[in-house]
Amino acid sequence: MTYLRIGEVDLYSEVAGDGEPVLLLHGGFCSLEHFREQSDALVADYRVYAFERPGHGRTADVDREYGYAEKVATTLEYLDAVGLASAHIIGFSDGAIIGLLLARDYPERVRSLTAISANLDPSGFSMSEATAGAVVLGAPLWPAEPGPDVERMHYERLSPDGPEHAEAVLGKLFRLWTTEPSIDPAGLGKIELPVLVMSGDRDTIRPDHSLLIAASIPGAQLCIVPGTSHQLVAERPELVSVLIRDFLRQACGQG
Repeated sequence: MTYLRIGEVDLYSEVAGDGEPVLLLHGGFCSLEHFREQSDALVADYRVYAFERPGHGRTADVDREYGYAEKVATTLEYLDAVGLASAHIIGFSDGAIIGLLLARDYPERVRSLTAISANLDPSGFSMSEATAGAVVLGAPLWPAEPGPDVERMHYERLSPDGPEHAEAVLGKLFRLWTTEPSIDPAGLGKIELPVLVMSGDRDTIRPDHSLLIAASIPGAQLCIVPGTSHQLVAERPELVSVLIRDFLRQACGQG
């Protein structure tokens, strides 16, 4: 296993493949295992970088609250540590929010952005008060069978803090998700790099919110993945991987 010292934290890191650099940014209470199938699909043609933020996967937690500004700073430090001036960013959920902030504030570090299930503020969640009057899809005719809590299983297996620390991490994440981010959609208008906005048709992020993000970024593409929830990366991994690879081909000028 490889760890990089970033500030006072040893971040778990993986690097594989050859080609243009791609950086994977996982979601909240996720590990790199959540992106494993996408990573495996990319390493044949790209050099794939990925790391686990504090309190996630194999990286120990920190004794402070979480904030997106710090997550952005950590990502920039990671890029510096692995010698990358810029990379194609693929982010899911919290990772997608980090990607949007990087593309807005540090465009020279981002070659392209795939933002999966991002939100601009807490009103983007389907359970928020803003949902009143919004058009959303109902339950599917063939609901998926309930399965185990895979991310908690990964946490319990991987975390150096031990299984009992999961509640502390979740508590900090829920406080983060109910107070941040606060991204003005008008500010996204200055993003000039290739962007793909993706979410599930029954995501916890409302489809109109995903449309708002895409419509706020000049030239951005929007993809609503059918029959999926916020776990679209795990529910339709092959389709998501195909969509990402097709977008990256376009972003790299490969047609």
